[in-house]
Amino acid sequence: MKKKVYFLGIGGIGMSAIARYFLHAGYRVAGYDLTATPLTRALEAEGAEIHYEDDPELIPADMRSAEDTLVVLTPAIPADHKEWAWLRERGFTIEKRSQMLGYLSEDRVVMAVAGTHGKTTTSTLAAWLNYAAANEGSAFLGGISRNFNSNLVLGEGRRLVVEADEYDRSFLRLHPDVAVITATDADHLDIYGTPEAMVAAFEEFASQIKAGGVLIAKQGVAINFDTTEREMYRYSCDEGGDFCAENIELIEGGHYRYDIILPDGRIDGCTLGILGKVHIENSIAAVAMLWAAARIEGKALDGAAVRKALAEFSGVKRRMEVYVNTPKQVYIDDYAHHPEELRATITSLRGIFPARHMTAIFQPHLYTRTRDFAAEFSEVLSMADRVIMVPIYPARELPIEGVNSEMIGRNITTEWELVERDSVAARLRELDTDIVVSFGAGNIDVICGDIASVAMTKING
Repeated sequence: MKKKVYFLGIGGIGMSAIARYFLHAGYRVAGYDLTATPLTRALEAEGAEIHYEDDPELIPADMRSAEDTLVVLTPAIPADHKEWAWLRERGFTIEKRSQMLGYLSEDRVVMAVAGTHGKTTTSTLAAWLNYAAANEGSAFLGGISRNFNSNLVLGEGRRLVVEADEYDRSFLRLHPDVAVITATDADHLDIYGTPEAMVAAFEEFASQIKAGGVLIAKQGVAINFDTTEREMYRYSCDEGGDFCAENIELIEGGHYRYDIILPDGRIDGCTLGILGKVHIENSIAAVAMLWAAARIEGKALDGAAVRKALAEFSGVKRRMEVYVNTPKQVYIDDYAHHPEELRATITSLRGIFPARHMTAIFQPHLYTRTRDFAAEFSEVLSMADRVIMVPIYPARELPIEGVNSEMIGRNITTEWELVERDSVAARLRELDTDIVVSFGAGNIDVICGDIASVAMTKING
Protein backbone atom coordinates (compact mmCIF):
# COMPACT_ATOMS: atom_id res chain seq x y z
CA MET A 1 0.00 0.00 0.00
CA LYS A 2 1.10 3.58 -0.66
CA LYS A 3 2.86 5.20 2.29
CA LYS A 4 1.32 8.66 1.92
CA VAL A 5 -2.37 9.35 2.57
CA TYR A 6 -4.15 12.61 1.77
CA PHE A 7 -7.58 13.24 3.34
CA LEU A 8 -10.30 15.46 1.87
CA GLY A 9 -12.33 16.32 4.95
CA ILE A 10 -9.76 15.15 7.49
CA GLY A 11 -11.54 16.79 10.45
CA GLY A 12 -14.70 14.69 10.28
CA ILE A 13 -15.18 12.39 13.24
CA GLY A 14 -14.95 9.23 11.14
CA MET A 15 -12.21 10.54 8.86
CA SER A 16 -10.04 11.69 11.75
CA ALA A 17 -10.10 8.21 13.30
CA ILE A 18 -8.76 6.71 10.06
CA ALA A 19 -6.18 9.50 9.78
CA ARG A 20 -5.05 8.69 13.32
CA TYR A 21 -4.72 5.03 12.38
CA PHE A 22 -2.37 5.86 9.51
CA LEU A 23 -0.38 8.26 11.67
CA HIS A 24 0.12 5.55 14.30
CA ALA A 25 1.14 3.13 11.54
CA GLY A 26 3.91 5.47 10.39
CA TYR A 27 2.34 6.85 7.22
CA ARG A 28 2.78 10.41 5.97
CA VAL A 29 -0.63 12.04 6.55
CA ALA A 30 -1.96 15.39 5.32
CA GLY A 31 -5.33 16.81 4.43
CA TYR A 32 -7.86 19.57 3.89
CA ASP A 33 -10.80 20.65 5.98
CA LEU A 34 -13.10 23.64 5.92
CA THR A 35 -12.31 24.98 9.38
CA ALA A 36 -9.90 24.35 12.23
CA THR A 37 -11.45 22.46 15.15
CA PRO A 38 -10.18 20.74 18.30
CA LEU A 39 -10.04 17.53 16.25
CA THR A 40 -7.87 19.02 13.49
CA ARG A 41 -5.60 20.67 16.04
CA ALA A 42 -5.15 17.33 17.76
CA LEU A 43 -4.30 15.69 14.43
CA GLU A 44 -1.74 18.41 13.71
CA ALA A 45 -0.19 17.83 17.13
CA GLU A 46 0.03 14.12 16.28
CA GLY A 47 1.88 14.84 13.02
CA ALA A 48 -0.68 15.53 10.29
CA GLU A 49 -0.22 18.51 7.96
CA ILE A 50 -3.57 20.27 7.48
CA HIS A 51 -4.75 23.36 5.59
CA TYR A 52 -8.14 25.08 5.54
CA GLU A 53 -8.47 26.60 2.08
CA ASP A 54 -9.71 24.71 -1.00
CA ASP A 55 -6.64 25.26 -3.16
CA PRO A 56 -4.76 22.51 -5.08
CA GLU A 57 -1.56 24.52 -4.65
CA LEU A 58 -1.74 23.80 -0.91
CA ILE A 59 -1.53 20.04 -1.38
CA PRO A 60 1.97 19.23 -0.02
CA ALA A 61 4.69 19.02 -2.66
CA ASP A 62 5.65 15.46 -1.70
CA MET A 63 2.01 14.29 -2.08
CA ARG A 64 1.34 15.52 -5.60
CA SER A 65 2.16 12.23 -7.31
CA ALA A 66 -0.54 9.61 -7.91
CA GLU A 67 2.11 6.90 -7.78
CA ASP A 68 2.79 7.11 -4.05
CA THR A 69 -0.20 8.94 -2.53
CA LEU A 70 -3.64 7.52 -1.70
CA VAL A 71 -6.60 9.90 -1.28
CA VAL A 72 -9.42 9.29 1.21
CA LEU A 73 -12.65 11.22 0.65
CA THR A 74 -15.58 12.02 2.92
CA PRO A 75 -19.04 12.16 1.27
CA ALA A 76 -19.45 15.62 2.82
CA ILE A 77 -17.05 17.11 0.23
CA PRO A 78 -19.08 18.97 -2.45
CA ALA A 79 -18.89 17.91 -6.10
CA ASP A 80 -17.35 21.23 -7.17
CA HIS A 81 -14.45 21.00 -4.71
CA LYS A 82 -11.30 22.24 -6.48
CA GLU A 83 -8.84 19.88 -4.83
CA TRP A 84 -11.04 16.86 -5.50
CA ALA A 85 -11.25 17.85 -9.19
CA TRP A 86 -7.45 18.33 -9.38
CA LEU A 87 -6.80 14.91 -7.85
CA ARG A 88 -9.35 13.20 -10.12
CA GLU A 89 -7.89 14.76 -13.24
CA ARG A 90 -4.42 13.46 -12.36
CA GLY A 91 -5.48 9.89 -11.80
CA PHE A 92 -5.08 9.60 -8.04
CA THR A 93 -6.59 6.55 -6.35
CA ILE A 94 -9.49 8.04 -4.40
CA GLU A 95 -11.29 5.89 -1.83
CA LYS A 96 -14.37 6.86 0.14
CA ARG A 97 -14.06 6.73 3.90
CA SER A 98 -16.40 3.71 3.96
CA GLN A 99 -14.22 1.84 1.43
CA MET A 100 -11.13 2.47 3.53
CA LEU A 101 -12.91 1.27 6.66
CA GLY A 102 -13.85 -1.89 4.78
CA TYR A 103 -10.21 -2.51 3.86
CA LEU A 104 -9.00 -1.90 7.39
CA SER A 105 -11.54 -4.36 8.80
CA GLU A 106 -10.36 -7.30 6.70
CA ASP A 107 -9.04 -10.30 8.67
CA ARG A 108 -10.69 -8.96 11.85
CA VAL A 109 -13.56 -10.11 14.04
CA VAL A 110 -15.72 -7.15 13.09
CA MET A 111 -18.27 -5.87 15.61
CA ALA A 112 -20.40 -3.29 13.78
CA VAL A 113 -23.06 -1.04 15.26
CA ALA A 114 -25.69 0.27 12.83
CA GLY A 115 -28.88 2.25 13.37
CA THR A 116 -30.35 5.70 12.97
CA HIS A 117 -29.48 6.56 16.56
CA GLY A 118 -27.55 5.13 19.48
CA LYS A 119 -24.60 4.02 17.32
CA THR A 120 -21.87 6.09 18.89
CA THR A 121 -22.58 5.36 22.55
CA THR A 122 -23.18 1.67 21.85
CA SER A 123 -20.00 1.23 19.78
CA THR A 124 -17.93 3.20 22.32
CA LEU A 125 -19.34 1.04 25.12
CA ALA A 126 -18.46 -2.10 23.15
CA ALA A 127 -14.91 -0.82 22.58
CA TRP A 128 -14.51 -0.04 26.28
CA LEU A 129 -15.90 -3.43 27.35
CA ASN A 130 -13.50 -5.18 24.95
CA TYR A 131 -10.61 -3.27 26.49
CA ALA A 132 -11.60 -3.38 30.16
CA ALA A 133 -13.42 -6.72 30.37
CA ALA A 134 -11.80 -8.82 27.60
CA ASN A 135 -8.32 -7.21 27.46
CA GLU A 136 -8.37 -6.90 23.68
CA GLY A 137 -9.80 -5.09 20.69
CA SER A 138 -9.41 -2.02 18.48
CA ALA A 139 -12.07 0.45 17.33
CA PHE A 140 -12.94 3.20 14.86
CA LEU A 141 -15.51 5.33 16.70
CA GLY A 142 -17.94 8.08 15.69
CA GLY A 143 -17.27 10.17 18.77
CA ILE A 144 -14.54 11.00 21.26
CA SER A 145 -14.51 8.37 24.00
CA ARG A 146 -13.91 9.97 27.39
CA ASN A 147 -12.22 6.77 28.61
CA PHE A 148 -9.75 6.67 25.71
CA ASN A 149 -9.78 10.43 24.98
CA SER A 150 -9.85 9.48 21.29
CA ASN A 151 -12.02 8.14 18.48
CA LEU A 152 -9.38 5.50 17.69
CA VAL A 153 -8.57 2.50 19.85
CA LEU A 154 -5.57 0.31 19.02
CA GLY A 155 -5.40 -2.87 21.07
CA GLU A 156 -4.35 -6.50 21.05
CA GLY A 157 -6.34 -9.26 19.38
CA ARG A 158 -8.53 -9.45 16.27
CA ARG A 159 -11.69 -7.77 17.53
CA LEU A 160 -12.54 -4.49 15.80
CA VAL A 161 -15.53 -2.32 16.76
CA VAL A 162 -16.80 0.01 14.04
CA GLU A 163 -19.67 2.42 13.76
CA ALA A 164 -21.60 1.39 10.64
CA ASP A 165 -22.94 4.63 9.16
CA GLU A 166 -26.08 4.39 7.02
CA TYR A 167 -25.51 7.79 5.38
CA ASP A 168 -24.66 7.40 1.69
CA ARG A 169 -25.08 3.62 2.20
CA SER A 170 -21.58 3.59 3.67
CA PHE A 171 -22.27 0.58 5.90
CA LEU A 172 -22.69 -1.68 2.87
CA ARG A 173 -18.88 -1.78 2.61
CA LEU A 174 -18.73 -3.82 5.82
CA HIS A 175 -18.99 -7.59 6.34
CA PRO A 176 -19.29 -7.96 10.11
CA ASP A 177 -19.10 -11.02 12.31
CA VAL A 178 -21.40 -9.43 14.89
CA ALA A 179 -23.79 -6.58 14.10
CA VAL A 180 -26.21 -4.55 16.17
CA ILE A 181 -29.11 -2.63 14.64
CA THR A 182 -30.36 -0.06 17.15
CA ALA A 183 -33.14 1.58 15.10
CA THR A 184 -34.38 2.03 11.55
CA ASP A 185 -36.42 5.21 11.99
CA ALA A 186 -36.73 7.29 8.83
CA ASP A 187 -33.72 9.55 8.22
CA HIS A 188 -31.46 10.64 5.34
CA LEU A 189 -34.46 10.75 3.02
CA ASP A 190 -32.38 12.96 0.71
CA ILE A 191 -30.36 9.79 0.06
CA TYR A 192 -32.96 7.02 0.31
CA GLY A 193 -36.11 8.73 -0.90
CA THR A 194 -38.50 6.66 1.25
CA PRO A 195 -38.41 5.03 4.69
CA GLU A 196 -38.94 1.66 3.00
CA ALA A 197 -35.80 2.08 0.88
CA MET A 198 -33.80 2.88 4.00
CA VAL A 199 -35.05 -0.24 5.80
CA ALA A 200 -34.13 -2.26 2.70
CA ALA A 201 -30.56 -0.94 3.01
CA PHE A 202 -30.42 -2.09 6.65
CA GLU A 203 -31.60 -5.51 5.54
CA GLU A 204 -28.87 -5.61 2.90
CA PHE A 205 -26.34 -4.66 5.60
CA ALA A 206 -27.61 -7.49 7.80
CA SER A 207 -27.38 -9.94 4.89
CA GLN A 208 -23.64 -9.21 4.70
CA ILE A 209 -22.97 -10.66 8.17
CA LYS A 210 -20.52 -13.52 7.71
CA ALA A 211 -21.64 -17.13 7.90
CA GLY A 212 -21.58 -18.18 11.53
CA GLY A 213 -22.10 -14.57 12.59
CA VAL A 214 -24.73 -12.93 14.76
CA LEU A 215 -27.30 -10.14 14.31
CA ILE A 216 -28.54 -8.41 17.46
CA ALA A 217 -31.56 -6.22 16.69
CA LYS A 218 -33.48 -4.00 19.06
CA GLN A 219 -36.83 -5.38 20.12
CA GLY A 220 -39.47 -4.02 17.75
CA VAL A 221 -37.16 -3.25 14.83
CA ALA A 222 -38.75 -4.88 11.80
CA ILE A 223 -35.98 -6.55 9.80
CA ASN A 224 -36.01 -9.51 7.43
CA PHE A 225 -33.01 -11.73 8.14
CA ASP A 226 -32.03 -15.17 6.89
CA THR A 227 -30.97 -17.30 9.87
CA THR A 228 -29.93 -20.33 7.81
CA GLU A 229 -26.21 -19.77 8.43
CA ARG A 230 -26.36 -17.04 11.10
CA GLU A 231 -28.08 -16.35 14.40
CA MET A 232 -30.40 -13.51 15.39
CA TYR A 233 -31.14 -12.19 18.87
CA ARG A 234 -33.27 -9.36 20.23
CA TYR A 235 -32.42 -6.82 22.95
CA SER A 236 -34.23 -4.06 24.82
CA CYS A 237 -34.09 -2.10 28.03
CA ASP A 238 -37.21 -3.43 29.72
CA GLU A 239 -39.37 -4.78 26.90
CA GLY A 240 -38.10 -8.35 26.92
CA GLY A 241 -35.98 -10.15 24.37
CA ASP A 242 -32.92 -12.39 24.55
CA PHE A 243 -30.94 -9.59 26.22
CA CYS A 244 -32.75 -7.15 28.53
CA ALA A 245 -32.71 -5.53 31.97
CA GLU A 246 -34.53 -6.40 35.16
CA ASN A 247 -34.86 -4.70 38.55
CA ILE A 248 -34.07 -1.22 37.18
CA GLU A 249 -33.63 1.23 40.05
CA LEU A 250 -32.82 4.95 39.97
CA ILE A 251 -30.04 5.62 42.46
CA GLU A 252 -28.01 8.62 43.59
CA GLY A 253 -26.89 11.24 41.09
CA GLY A 254 -29.23 10.13 38.30
CA HIS A 255 -27.53 6.77 37.75
CA TYR A 256 -29.30 3.41 37.54
CA ARG A 257 -28.75 -0.03 39.02
CA TYR A 258 -30.03 -3.01 37.01
CA ASP A 259 -29.53 -6.68 36.21
CA ILE A 260 -28.66 -7.78 32.65
CA ILE A 261 -30.40 -10.91 31.37
CA LEU A 262 -28.43 -13.02 28.87
CA PRO A 263 -29.61 -16.04 26.83
CA ASP A 264 -27.53 -18.30 29.10
CA GLY A 265 -27.37 -16.39 32.37
CA ARG A 266 -27.40 -12.95 33.98
CA ILE A 267 -25.11 -10.22 35.34
CA ASP A 268 -26.62 -8.80 38.51
CA GLY A 269 -26.04 -5.42 40.16
CA CYS A 270 -24.83 -3.43 37.15
CA THR A 271 -24.47 0.32 37.24
CA LEU A 272 -23.44 2.55 34.36
CA GLY A 273 -20.99 5.39 34.79
CA ILE A 274 -23.15 7.84 32.81
CA LEU A 275 -26.60 9.32 33.30
CA GLY A 276 -29.80 8.33 31.53
CA LYS A 277 -32.11 5.35 31.29
CA VAL A 278 -31.65 5.37 27.50
CA HIS A 279 -28.06 4.26 28.03
CA ILE A 280 -29.17 1.12 29.88
CA GLU A 281 -30.44 -0.07 26.51
CA ASN A 282 -27.17 0.90 24.81
CA SER A 283 -25.20 -0.98 27.46
CA ILE A 284 -27.28 -4.12 26.93
CA ALA A 285 -26.60 -3.97 23.18
CA ALA A 286 -22.87 -3.59 23.84
CA VAL A 287 -22.82 -6.49 26.32
CA ALA A 288 -24.73 -8.59 23.77
CA MET A 289 -22.00 -7.86 21.21
CA LEU A 290 -19.30 -9.04 23.61
CA TRP A 291 -21.33 -12.15 24.43
CA ALA A 292 -21.69 -12.94 20.71
CA ALA A 293 -18.01 -12.26 19.91
CA ALA A 294 -16.95 -14.53 22.78
CA ARG A 295 -19.34 -17.22 21.52
CA ILE A 296 -17.86 -17.04 18.00
CA GLU A 297 -14.34 -17.28 19.42
CA GLY A 298 -15.22 -20.17 21.74
CA LYS A 299 -14.67 -18.06 24.85
CA ALA A 300 -16.78 -17.25 27.91
CA LEU A 301 -18.04 -13.81 28.91
CA ASP A 302 -16.58 -12.62 32.23
CA GLY A 303 -19.66 -11.19 33.98
CA ALA A 304 -17.75 -9.72 36.92
CA ALA A 305 -15.34 -7.91 34.58
CA VAL A 306 -18.26 -6.58 32.51
CA ARG A 307 -20.01 -5.27 35.64
CA LYS A 308 -16.83 -3.45 36.73
CA ALA A 309 -16.24 -2.00 33.25
CA LEU A 310 -19.81 -0.67 32.95
CA ALA A 311 -19.37 1.26 36.19
CA GLU A 312 -16.10 2.73 34.89
CA PHE A 313 -17.54 3.86 31.54
CA SER A 314 -17.36 7.65 31.36
CA GLY A 315 -19.24 8.20 28.13
CA VAL A 316 -18.72 10.03 24.86
CA LYS A 317 -18.17 13.71 24.26
CA ARG A 318 -21.48 15.36 23.36
CA ARG A 319 -23.65 12.36 24.29
CA MET A 320 -25.63 13.53 27.33
CA GLU A 321 -22.41 15.18 28.46
CA VAL A 322 -22.83 16.70 31.91
CA TYR A 323 -21.20 20.12 32.37
CA VAL A 324 -23.04 21.19 35.54
CA ASN A 325 -25.17 19.07 37.88
CA THR A 326 -26.28 20.74 41.10
CA PRO A 327 -29.63 21.17 42.88
CA LYS A 328 -29.68 24.80 41.64
CA GLN A 329 -28.53 24.47 38.03
CA VAL A 330 -28.02 21.62 35.56
CA TYR A 331 -26.45 21.91 32.11
CA ILE A 332 -26.15 18.95 29.72
CA ASP A 333 -25.11 18.91 26.05
CA ASP A 334 -26.26 16.24 23.60
CA TYR A 335 -25.58 15.41 19.94
CA ALA A 336 -29.24 14.49 19.26
CA HIS A 337 -30.38 15.70 15.83
CA HIS A 338 -33.28 13.34 14.97
CA PRO A 339 -36.71 13.60 16.63
CA GLU A 340 -36.44 10.15 18.23
CA GLU A 341 -33.00 10.97 19.64
CA LEU A 342 -34.39 14.16 21.17
CA ARG A 343 -37.32 12.20 22.60
CA ALA A 344 -35.02 9.61 24.19
CA THR A 345 -32.82 12.24 25.84
CA ILE A 346 -35.64 14.47 27.07
CA THR A 347 -37.52 11.43 28.43
CA SER A 348 -34.37 10.26 30.22
CA LEU A 349 -33.81 13.68 31.76
CA ARG A 350 -37.45 13.91 32.87
CA GLY A 351 -36.94 10.58 34.66
CA ILE A 352 -33.78 11.80 36.38
CA PHE A 353 -35.04 15.30 37.24
CA PRO A 354 -38.83 15.01 37.69
CA ALA A 355 -40.91 18.18 38.08
CA ARG A 356 -38.00 20.52 37.29
CA HIS A 357 -38.14 23.26 34.66
CA MET A 358 -36.31 22.38 31.42
CA THR A 359 -34.96 24.79 28.81
CA ALA A 360 -34.06 23.03 25.55
CA ILE A 361 -31.72 24.70 23.03
CA PHE A 362 -31.91 23.17 19.55
CA GLN A 363 -29.79 23.78 16.45
CA PRO A 364 -31.37 21.84 13.55
CA HIS A 365 -28.92 19.94 11.35
CA LEU A 366 -29.51 20.05 7.56
CA TYR A 367 -32.25 21.79 5.60
CA THR A 368 -33.58 18.47 4.26
CA ARG A 369 -33.91 16.91 7.72
CA THR A 370 -35.66 20.06 9.00
CA ARG A 371 -38.06 19.98 6.05
CA ASP A 372 -38.79 16.26 6.37
CA PHE A 373 -39.27 16.16 10.16
CA ALA A 374 -40.42 19.65 11.16
CA ALA A 375 -43.69 18.40 12.68
CA GLU A 376 -41.93 15.65 14.64
CA PHE A 377 -39.32 18.09 15.97
CA SER A 378 -42.08 20.47 17.09
CA GLU A 379 -43.88 17.68 18.90
CA VAL A 380 -40.88 16.38 20.81
CA LEU A 381 -39.48 19.82 21.70
CA SER A 382 -42.87 20.65 23.19
CA MET A 383 -41.93 18.18 25.94
CA ALA A 384 -39.62 20.90 27.31
CA ASP A 385 -40.89 23.91 29.30
CA ARG A 386 -39.02 26.44 27.20
CA VAL A 387 -37.30 26.12 23.80
CA ILE A 388 -34.58 28.27 22.27
CA MET A 389 -34.28 27.61 18.54
CA VAL A 390 -30.97 28.34 16.80
CA PRO A 391 -30.70 28.82 12.99
CA ILE A 392 -30.12 25.67 10.93
CA TYR A 393 -26.61 24.29 10.59
CA PRO A 394 -26.41 23.51 6.84
CA ALA A 395 -23.38 21.17 6.80
CA ARG A 396 -23.09 19.96 3.19
CA GLU A 397 -26.36 21.50 1.96
CA LEU A 398 -27.43 24.68 0.23
CA PRO A 399 -30.47 26.56 1.63
CA ILE A 400 -33.96 25.43 0.65
CA GLU A 401 -36.47 28.23 0.18
CA GLY A 402 -38.89 28.47 3.08
CA VAL A 403 -37.03 25.95 5.24
CA ASN A 404 -35.77 27.46 8.50
CA SER A 405 -35.84 26.97 12.25
CA GLU A 406 -39.11 28.89 12.48
CA MET A 407 -40.77 25.94 10.69
CA ILE A 408 -40.23 23.98 13.89
CA GLY A 409 -40.70 26.82 16.34
CA ARG A 410 -44.11 28.02 15.23
CA ASN A 411 -45.69 24.64 16.00
CA ILE A 412 -44.07 24.20 19.41
CA THR A 413 -46.81 24.26 22.04
CA THR A 414 -44.67 25.69 24.83
CA GLU A 415 -42.73 28.94 25.16
CA TRP A 416 -40.11 29.37 22.40
CA GLU A 417 -37.91 31.97 20.72
CA LEU A 418 -35.28 32.16 17.97
CA VAL A 419 -31.79 33.22 19.06
CA GLU A 420 -28.55 33.40 17.08
CA ARG A 421 -26.06 30.79 18.26
CA ASP A 422 -23.50 33.27 19.56
CA SER A 423 -26.19 35.11 21.56
CA VAL A 424 -27.57 32.06 23.38
CA ALA A 425 -25.39 32.37 26.49
CA ALA A 426 -26.28 36.06 26.88
CA ARG A 427 -29.98 35.24 26.55
CA LEU A 428 -29.74 32.47 29.16
CA ARG A 429 -28.15 34.97 31.55
CA GLU A 430 -31.40 36.98 31.36
CA LEU A 431 -33.68 34.00 31.98
CA ASP A 432 -34.63 32.14 35.13
CA THR A 433 -33.22 28.67 34.39
CA ASP A 434 -33.08 25.33 36.16
CA ILE A 435 -32.21 22.49 33.77
CA VAL A 436 -30.65 23.54 30.44
CA VAL A 437 -29.91 21.04 27.68
CA SER A 438 -28.44 21.86 24.26
CA PHE A 439 -29.04 19.67 21.21
CA GLY A 440 -27.57 19.47 17.72
CA ALA A 441 -25.03 17.82 15.43
CA GLY A 442 -23.67 21.06 13.98
CA ASN A 443 -21.43 23.59 15.70
CA ILE A 444 -23.54 24.38 18.75
CA ASP A 445 -20.85 22.73 20.86
CA VAL A 446 -18.60 25.80 20.47
CA ILE A 447 -20.82 27.65 22.96
CA CYS A 448 -21.04 24.85 25.56
CA GLY A 449 -18.33 26.43 27.70
CA ASP A 450 -20.15 29.78 27.67
CA ILE A 451 -23.44 28.14 28.69
CA ALA A 452 -21.72 26.25 31.50
CA SER A 453 -20.17 29.53 32.70
CA VAL A 454 -23.62 31.12 32.87
CA ALA A 455 -24.88 28.19 34.95
CA MET A 456 -21.94 28.42 37.35
CA THR A 457 -22.47 32.18 37.71
CA LYS A 458 -26.08 31.56 38.74
CA ILE A 459 -24.97 28.92 41.27
CA ASN A 460 -22.40 31.21 42.83
CA GLY A 461 -24.77 34.09 42.51
